[in-house]
Amino acid sequence: MALIRIRDVQPLGGAVVRLVLSDGTTVERDLSALLTGAVFERVRADDASFRSVRVEAGALAWPNGADLCPDTVIWGGLPPESGDRPPATMVVGADASVGPNALTP
Repeated sequence: MALIRIRDVQPLGGAVVRLVLSDGTTVERDLSALLTGAVFERVRADDASFRSVRVEAGALAWPNGADLCPDTVIWGGLPPESGDRPPATMVVGADASVGPNALTP
């Protein structure tokens, strides 16, 4: 199975982004639970900083050097081995029940 990566990102409202993935799928993700730690402080606090997100090597990245693993953003953890399609919407990293086994399309 080829790894699915992020091809394009569009910030929506709050910490939500619309992503176009390398397989052509479009999904939305709420990143609020992933924006933790000092590197994400400005991204969390300032909407303009959050909106400066871009795609680098298939991952989400910000000008201050902060980035997010594409598997975590797309799947909520490791990608499934079965070749499933990513769910259309998902809050990632919110709790331990979020992950490949908790996803619903």
